[in-house]
Amino acid sequence: MRIIKLIYVLYKIKLLSPLGLYRLMVAIYKCGFNLMTLLHFAEKKFAKQLALVDDDETISFQQLLAQSNQLSCCLKEEVHLHGGQKVGFLCRNHASLVKSIFAVSRLGADVYLLNTEISSEQLNEMITRHDFDLFIYDIELSALIEQSHYSKEKVFSYHHSLPAINNFLNRGDLENKSLPRISSGKIILQTSGSTGISKDASHKPSLFNYLSPFMTFIKRLKILHYQTVYIATPIYHGYGIAVILLFLTLGKKSVITKRFDANKACRLIRDHEIEVITVVPSMLQKILREDTEALKSIACIASGGAKLRSKLVEETFHELGEVLYNLYGTSEAGLNFIATPQDLLYSSSTVGRKINGVKLKVLDENMNEVDDRKIGQLCIQNKWSISNKNNPWIKTGDLGYKDDNGYYFLSGRTDDMVISGGENVYPIEVEQVLINHSLIEDVVVIGVNDEQFGQRLKAFVLPIKDVNLTEEALLEWIRLRVARFQVPKEIKFVENIPYNELGKLDKKQLIKENNWQV
Repeated sequence: MRIIKLIYVLYKIKLLSPLGLYRLMVAIYKCGFNLMTLLHFAEKKFAKQLALVDDDETISFQQLLAQSNQLSCCLKEEVHLHGGQKVGFLCRNHASLVKSIFAVSRLGADVYLLNTEISSEQLNEMITRHDFDLFIYDIELSALIEQSHYSKEKVFSYHHSLPAINNFLNRGDLENKSLPRISSGKIILQTSGSTGISKDASHKPSLFNYLSPFMTFIKRLKILHYQTVYIATPIYHGYGIAVILLFLTLGKKSVITKRFDANKACRLIRDHEIEVITVVPSMLQKILREDTEALKSIACIASGGAKLRSKLVEETFHELGEVLYNLYGTSEAGLNFIATPQDLLYSSSTVGRKINGVKLKVLDENMNEVDDRKIGQLCIQNKWSISNKNNPWIKTGDLGYKDDNGYYFLSGRTDDMVISGGENVYPIEVEQVLINHSLIEDVVVIGVNDEQFGQRLKAFVLPIKDVNLTEEALLEWIRLRVARFQVPKEIKFVENIPYNELGKLDKKQLIKENNWQV
């Protein structure tokens, strides 16, 4: 079956020919199995085409391969990097990050992609746990590194004089040096744990394991039809790194920026005639409000990383047509569901259907499978998730259910659920009702302690500007649409609902801004 999938993918990307297979074999022979193999293969076919555009430079596939190879040699010579070592990355989206990821993987070292919003305490915990051999980081994040107890090799992504990736590339004496084949090295993503300490999600480059997600992008998102993608999501997230590797392998042009700004994003989309954009829902909402005329070239919006509101789905369809896809995955389990525009027309709140190769169980608190339409925790097994020989099933921490037609729906996180008067209450269900109120811009519902019922719900509501909406009127409206035990104990109107770079609710900031306790 894996061979059949491989043949299908090679056929679709026009590699099922003597020349195509020869290029692939040469890349593997020269590099081994690592990320540079993908770039080496792509360069042979798309050498002069544009590969990457960032805030400061525009480079072809030929330039990207040459600079990444040179950087591998330089890292080996300057900081003595080799296979089996660990490299921490603390970088925003830019070309130096992309080149460095390829270079480190080529040497067989492990690539650890860290969230640029990491706290000092979290960083020190990771340094203690992993004992990194090298850190590559942006100069604006220097304080985090300098104030930590990290004491080994470190290199800036950019600097005018100190050791930095851009300065390494100015050396001309390493361009023709060759490196031995190597097939070690992994990409390690970070996922938040219930204790507040991040967990490692390790993924090893493989010729076969990622064929199912690859085929899904080809079939459902039809990415072979497009030439240019704007990756607005952070590369350090699994979603971002996966998309840029996919598009570079296929010879497409990828546009990235250090920080997301709605006005700048609209200009980039218009100027580069972007066809595909990867976003979290909060980014999509901002560009729709900024300039819909600049978005007319978009044929595919891949939204992921956070919950997609039904109101935003409807707004996107109204402004841009049926171009929106809802992707669901986790750092540990990778991509598992895709809702196509047709699926979102069926239900704007679905995450769609499983992709091929995914085994899924919906389990109750006793780890027993539940019937369709019953809510339980999603547990996943696939070939491209992190490996665990003792237990191949990954508990996602997400609650959800399958309807009678095979569509899946999320019901929040396992730790979001509250028990109110003996009833299981899911805040996301109340959010989905409130967001459809014509005077509400955004809403967050959480659980709070209650002396009488044990727990109740509290809603934070961001109204549309310059409207008159009262708590009494909203409570009266919601009582007609939800069960008695789902009615919030309190509704608080706010001027802002904060989200982080990954589009997830920043609960700490919400606490700080509103002076409340869960």
